[in-house]
Amino acid sequence: MAASRLIIVTGGSRGIGAAIARQLARQGHAVAIGCRHPQDAAAVLRDIAELGGEAIALALDVTQPDDVARCFTEAEQRLGPLHALVNNAGITGPLGPFHTLDPGWMRQVTEVNLLGTMLCTQVALRCFSARPGQGRSIVNISSVAAQSGSPGEYVHYAATKAAVEAFTIGLAREIASQGLRVNAVAPGTVNTGIHALAGDPTRPQRIAPRVPMGRVGEPEEIAEAVAWLISDAASYTTGAVLRVTGGL
Repeated sequence: MAASRLIIVTGGSRGIGAAIARQLARQGHAVAIGCRHPQDAAAVLRDIAELGGEAIALALDVTQPDDVARCFTEAEQRLGPLHALVNNAGITGPLGPFHTLDPGWMRQVTEVNLLGTMLCTQVALRCFSARPGQGRSIVNISSVAAQSGSPGEYVHYAATKAAVEAFTIGLAREIASQGLRVNAVAPGTVNTGIHALAGDPTRPQRIAPRVPMGRVGEPEEIAEAVAWLISDAASYTTGAVLRVTGGL
């Protein structure tokens, strides 16, 4: 594998995104972490530096087109041509029945999870077009919720992830002839801080008995799947949604 190929990971300062950033750095990629507050990525940057890797953190609001363009431009200026994009930034909003959800949360979750994925992808495609290369790809982070619907918890979040999967499949078919690949990873419940942010920090323990494997996933297990889809080993894989769910 060629070293120092730039990969942008949105939402890479914590949780699954941080694990993805670390794993890609281990494999010799240069990583640009896009997040709201770059200082939040300090621990990830330190870990990557200790691995001997190269990484930077850049301020990024995925819902703002100008901000996305600025972030990608700066990443390429500092680390070279874009090789791959991981659209990981996402939020759930509060847990609860749909009829009680504030419309503001519907809008915010849709803008981050779906519009943000589309905006970042659009800029990535422009980067790819400007500097042609081999093996370039995009990996979108979906969720098992896209299939389960997450009733009683966050059906609005599930709806955005289902849309991300439809976007993945359609775009993959649209640009396959250009040698570009688009795939998605759909994690099950993973042991990260996103559950506490949604108001239910004990959710992983509550969900674990429902999982055929008897446990929730770890961020590093999702990162391995993402790294494979980006790698040359997945050169004939596009339009796929890889479920990493413990059997759900």
